[in-house]
Amino acid sequence: MKEFDGLDLQSVEDQLDTGGEGPPASDRVVLDVLDGTTDPEEWVQLVASGAALVLHIDGDLNELAAGFARDIRDGGGSLMHFRGFLVVTPAAVDIDAERLE
Repeated sequence: MKEFDGLDLQSVEDQLDTGGEGPPASDRVVLDVLDGTTDPEEWVQLVASGAALVLHIDGDLNELAAGFARDIRDGGGSLMHFRGFLVVTPAAVDIDAERLE
């Protein structure tokens, strides 16, 4: 065990949990309707806490997402329109659309 002397295991665990960037991903997926009734800051806070969002789009996507999409992207998150839904993930979670091609 001598080779582990001085190893900071807490730092290693922190890096493993977050992939080295952004907040840790949670095990939470929030399902809701994107219809303009929810304050855009609420979506930003959910994603900042590590939650992924699956939002059914009820209206014009560009107008409905205008209040939070840039903040999500600037924070390293991802947004993808898929079959009437907007999928939003934090920086620690990638959206893999490779199978759709």
